[in-house]
Amino acid sequence: MNVPRQAIREASRGGNYGRVIQLARKDLRLSQRQLGEVCGITQSAISRLEAHTTGPYNMNTLAKAAAYLGIPPHLVGLADSAAAATARTDGKDPVERREFLAGAAAAVTAPALASLPNRRQHETTGQADTLRVATTAFRRMDGATPARQLSDVVLAHLKLIQHVARDTGDEAQREALAAVGSEAASLAGWLSWDMGDMGSARTWYGSAIKAAHRSRNKLLAAYQIGSLAQMEAETGNGAQALSLADSARRQLGASAHAVTDAWLCTVEALAYAAVGDERACDHALVRSGAAVTRISHEQPPPWPWVFNFNEAKVAACRLACGARLGIPGWIFTRGDEASAISASSHSKQRALLQLDIASGHLAAGRLEVGYVLATQAVETGLRYRSGRVVERARVFRRAYSSHTPPRIVRDFDEKLHGVYM
Repeated sequence: MNVPRQAIREASRGGNYGRVIQLARKDLRLSQRQLGEVCGITQSAISRLEAHTTGPYNMNTLAKAAAYLGIPPHLVGLADSAAAATARTDGKDPVERREFLAGAAAAVTAPALASLPNRRQHETTGQADTLRVATTAFRRMDGATPARQLSDVVLAHLKLIQHVARDTGDEAQREALAAVGSEAASLAGWLSWDMGDMGSARTWYGSAIKAAHRSRNKLLAAYQIGSLAQMEAETGNGAQALSLADSARRQLGASAHAVTDAWLCTVEALAYAAVGDERACDHALVRSGAAVTRISHEQPPPWPWVFNFNEAKVAACRLACGARLGIPGWIFTRGDEASAISASSHSKQRALLQLDIASGHLAAGRLEVGYVLATQAVETGLRYRSGRVVERARVFRRAYSSHTPPRIVRDFDEKLHGVYM
C-alpha cells in the first residue's frame, strides 16, 4: 500500500475507516465504481462507506474493500494478527517489516514450533525436530519474502541436514533426517518454481520424493508427489499431473486423512482444468468440499502440512479452475472472490488469485476492471520478485489482443516490459 502514511494513520486513529479506504483508493487511482466492481458491490455502497463518520460500519463491505486495496486489517478496525500488533509497537507498517528477513524469522518461529508433530505421529530425534522447526519457519516466510532471499538460506539449510545425516549411524535417525531433508528439498523446489526456474524445481521435487521414500513415511511421500503434481497442473501439464496425483493416492491407500484428501482433490481439479475437462474438474472440487467437512479444525493439520485446509481454499481453487477453463460463472457465481483473496495470508498467492479473477472479468467483457486487478497483482509480483506471478500475468495479457489497446492495457504492458526474473 503506497498511501501517505501519516494521513492514513491519523484517519485510523480517529476511527474514520471510510477515510482510510478513500485514501488508499485514490492512491491507486481507482474510481468508486471500479473499486465497487472488483469487490462485487455497488458504487453507492463504496460512496456510503467513504462518507461514513459515525455509528457502526458495514463490516462486510469494509473487509472486502480493505482486502482489495491491501490495507492491513488493524487500520480499519478489523481483527489483527499477532504480527500486525507487533509491527505497530515500533512505528513500522507490516509491509515494511516483512521486507526484513530477520524480523520475519522471529515472527514465525512460535507458530512453527506449535505445528510440530508429536512422537506418536512421526518418530523423530531432537536434531530432526530442531531442523524441522527451521524448515517450517522458512515455509511460513515464503508468502511475504522474495524467493531469491530465501533460496540461499534454504540451500544452506539443506547442506546442514545432509551433513548431520551423514554423521549419524542410527537407522531410525537417518529415516527421521531423510523426512526433514525431503521437506527442505520440497521448499527448494517451490522457491525455484516461484523464481521461474522450472528445471531446478523439478529436480528438487524429485529429490524430495526420493528422500520421502527413504524416510518410509507414506504420508510424506504422498505430499511430495502431490506437490509436484500441483506444479505440473498449474503449468499446464494436466496429463502428467493426473498421473502423479494417482501415484500420490496409491501411497495413501484407503486411509487418507481428510486434509490430504481435500488437498489432492484440488490438485486433481487443477489437472482436469489443464486438460479442459470441465465435468471431471467440477466433480473433483465437489469431492474436495465434502472432504473439508470431515476436517477437525480444532486440531492442527497433520505434518507435513503447515497451513489449515478449509472452504476458502476450495473456493480459491474453483476460481483458478474457472480462469483456466474460461468459465466466468465459476469465479463470480457466489460473489465470494474478495473473501477468497482476503482469506489468504500468502501475498504471492493472493496476487495469483487476483490474476484468476482478472481473467474472469476479461472473459466477461469487463476489460478495465480486469486490468485494474491484474496491475495490482503484477505490482505484488515485482515487489517480491516472483517469476511465477509475472509469468501468469503474461498469460493473462496474451488473452487480449487489439491494434489500439486502451491506456490501462498500455500501462500494464509498460510494467511487464523488460522484466526478467
